[in-house]
Amino acid sequence: EARKLSEKIKKKGGAELLGVKANLVDLVWANERPPRPNEKVSVLDIEFAGKKFAEKIEDLRKELDKKKSAGLIVSITPTTATLYVDQSKLGDKVIPHLGENVRIRPYSAIFEDSKAFGESLEMLAPIAGRPPIPKKKFWISTKASWALSLELGGEEKVEEVRSPIGDAKAIKNATELEGMRACHIRDGASLSEYFAWLEEELVVKGSKLDEVQAADKLEEIRSKKDRFVGLSFDTISSTGPNAAVIHYKPERGNCSIIDPTALYLCDSGAQYLDGTTDTTRTLHFGEPKEMERKAYTLVLKGVIALDRAVFPKGTSGFALDSLARQFLWREGLDYRHGTGHGVGSYLNVHEGPIGIGTRIQYSEVPLSIGNVLSDEPGYYEDGNFGIRIENMIMAQEAETNHKFGDKPWLSFEHVTMVPMCRKLIDGKMLTPEERTWLNDYHQEVFDKTKGFFKGDERTLKWLERETRSINVMEFTLA
Repeated sequence: EARKLSEKIKKKGGAELLGVKANLVDLVWANERPPRPNEKVSVLDIEFAGKKFAEKIEDLRKELDKKKSAGLIVSITPTTATLYVDQSKLGDKVIPHLGENVRIRPYSAIFEDSKAFGESLEMLAPIAGRPPIPKKKFWISTKASWALSLELGGEEKVEEVRSPIGDAKAIKNATELEGMRACHIRDGASLSEYFAWLEEELVVKGSKLDEVQAADKLEEIRSKKDRFVGLSFDTISSTGPNAAVIHYKPERGNCSIIDPTALYLCDSGAQYLDGTTDTTRTLHFGEPKEMERKAYTLVLKGVIALDRAVFPKGTSGFALDSLARQFLWREGLDYRHGTGHGVGSYLNVHEGPIGIGTRIQYSEVPLSIGNVLSDEPGYYEDGNFGIRIENMIMAQEAETNHKFGDKPWLSFEHVTMVPMCRKLIDGKMLTPEERTWLNDYHQEVFDKTKGFFKGDERTLKWLERETRSINVMEFTLA
């Protein structure tokens, strides 16, 4: 960003943009800056990671050699990777696990070391008046700080690139993909249990629950599942007009009571040792209005269209975005957020560089086999209601009758196992193919999660009701 700003200033006849040594934000903080987070670093077992970290570093070194780069400032050199971290964060198992190929340096040493790295570059001798230039440059992420670039020696010693580490993380290995499938089944069972409980509390018992109290119950249910570590983000538990706020966050003691006569949107996720989840469902516990059913069904059609997409290798998320929006667009409707984001494997719930949306960056990176993304169109009426449906999908090679251009074709596999809201679906708006998809999906959800509800009659009855098939002949709910 600093480089782009500098170039823009120069184009308009301005002076050069100069970096300053002092961090202006630190100066503003003075002595009031809160301490850095100090959570412990842990080792993720190969059972869940699927690949040893040393093998991942070796793959990265091969990429650096292929592109004739001096190194990637994360930092990795030809023989040793350096981890900049406060050593107090490292548990007893971490240092032995890293072994001799990883140096541990204080977090604060990154600038001092970067300056030394820059000064150590072998330079080509000057010729014909050309100043000496380095034989190789350091790679640095386009999202890295300008200060780090300057310490390395600036533009003549640094090449800004999209991080190859980010690219590698976005393509999950077979173990990580299987972990995603497994954790989404457990997580889906938790959500079904939660929605069945919430419906009983609101409709049968007439309980008064606020948005945070409901979210707390969901976390309690999730925490009992195998391999649960924590939430992947703060739960968006939103009723009525609050659901129209896309990134709404209820505050304890200052949030709304859930209204059973209004739409309820729940966007939530968890971290498990074998994967990361992020699921959104919109429900109604009373009698939905005609526009609410129509909007929900238009959004559902978009979810299905993206889920069923088949596309050639090299296609970006930018190109697929309109598949999810097309049904809303036909009605003159839309939503002001992306259709999908990358998801980490026991890592960030929002993970680049891939995504599905209208941002130009999503046109720069084609989707690849092993990518995990969200499929989450929505519709929002300010001050009234909000609707969003979100499934996790994984890119896979598609079986097609032909292979035009002798290239692979891709499709998606969904892993989220939570029913759609039956009373919000207008079956007459669905095509035969869409109804078949929905019936197959609901059967899959039932088959994969019913085993969690032995002895839980409330949830099992709710699940049976919500996953009943749609009657294709009559276009009504059977």
